[in-house]
Amino acid sequence: MSEYEEPDLEIAESSSASLSRPKSAAKSLRDWIIVVVVALFAALMIRVFVFQQFYISGPSMQTTLYDNNRVLVNKLSYKLHGIGRGDVVVFDRVTTSGGTVNHDDLIKRVIALGGDTLEIKKCVVILNGVALEEKYLDAQDVAQVDLNSRCRVANLAEQIIPKGKIFVMGDNRSESFDSRMFGPIDEDLVVGRAFMIVWPLNRLGLL
Repeated sequence: MSEYEEPDLEIAESSSASLSRPKSAAKSLRDWIIVVVVALFAALMIRVFVFQQFYISGPSMQTTLYDNNRVLVNKLSYKLHGIGRGDVVVFDRVTTSGGTVNHDDLIKRVIALGGDTLEIKKCVVILNGVALEEKYLDAQDVAQVDLNSRCRVANLAEQIIPKGKIFVMGDNRSESFDSRMFGPIDEDLVVGRAFMIVWPLNRLGLL
């Protein structure tokens, strides 16, 4: 009697093990799918609401940023606090041409905030009656004798920046198209604050 019981037990154990494997594999596959979906969703939410990479195109921010550099922009930053003077920001510049609305992402430095008084005299920015110290400007550019070559707009009449707007300029004053030409921009157009250079790796660092 016992001689026949042992094979029966072995068959039962083997059958149980073989049936449990497909369930375990299916569960693992389901878990991995959930992990991948959650990770992709989290990455998408981070890109949409928190951090986004932007490519630099053009010379307007040299020598702070160069063409084809990549910067990381914090899109949540100004939800937590106000825009600061000296911040490097990405903003949406809306233009209309022939009835077509165009959106261009530009990157510039915040020079003045709403309520500030600003003027430019011989390329020097006067902010609230005091000459602005701008260490981020290239020393060779600042040393140029010809004012037009040095800063493109040598003089700008005094103005008060309206509330809710900011005055932005590129660090490469002779090559930048900025608030000196198109005026202060609405704060609501700011996408976020550029806070880090992430490419190329030899320029990796905070702004």
